[in-house]
Amino acid sequence: MAALLPALEWLACRYLRRQVGGAEHVPREPALFVGNHNGGIMGPDLACTMSLLWRALGPETPLFAMAHDFAMRRVTPLGRVLQRLGALRAHPDNARRALSSGGHVLVYPGGDLDAYRSFWRRHEVVFGPRTGFIRIAREAGVPIVPIVASGAHRSAIIFHEGEWLARALGLTRWSRIRRFPLALALPWGIGAGPWVPYLPLPLPVRLRVLPPMRVAPDEPAEHARDRVVAAMQAAMNAMRRRR
Repeated sequence: MAALLPALEWLACRYLRRQVGGAEHVPREPALFVGNHNGGIMGPDLACTMSLLWRALGPETPLFAMAHDFAMRRVTPLGRVLQRLGALRAHPDNARRALSSGGHVLVYPGGDLDAYRSFWRRHEVVFGPRTGFIRIAREAGVPIVPIVASGAHRSAIIFHEGEWLARALGLTRWSRIRRFPLALALPWGIGAGPWVPYLPLPLPVRLRVLPPMRVAPDEPAEHARDRVVAAMQAAMNAMRRRR
């Protein structure tokens, strides 16, 4: 990580012109970082977020990112590379083990629902009904630290989310993917599918790290999820107004 960090920071700071607010909220103790996802497999928000956290925590700090089953189990060469970079298969047991060993964990609860939302919904935080991250934070006794990304969803223009295409192709059954997006993207012109790599457009990406949030032992998971999403959406709206 120490060897890769300069190159990752060049990508984030020079090419994507990353802007950061609230970096002082990154805690030193184990935490569950929760982000909104943008742009799919080449979403530039991930490079910006990971380089920010590695710089804030130090590259020697155990920092893990939860990666989708498709990348980790269906495209195994990609999965092996991601594992070398700190990725773990997105499963509650893996997150619990990482946190209990003193590590930090980054998760994108919205997954493909969030990453492949259409361009016209780029200012929305979409987690759907998912509450697993709430249960993990509560069981591990760690704070949730939301990280809101704005601007990254312009890296490719998703003009069709492809929910019906995903159903027709059976992607939900064998890969847990509920979207088959169609996007205007370089260098293809039109990129089809959730796994096609593309060149992100060099547009500014802004990150806002919010203050840590705790989940009470008796708080319903749905209520806690809605509270986190509301805080992230409010931050997204404020970033949009100041753009």
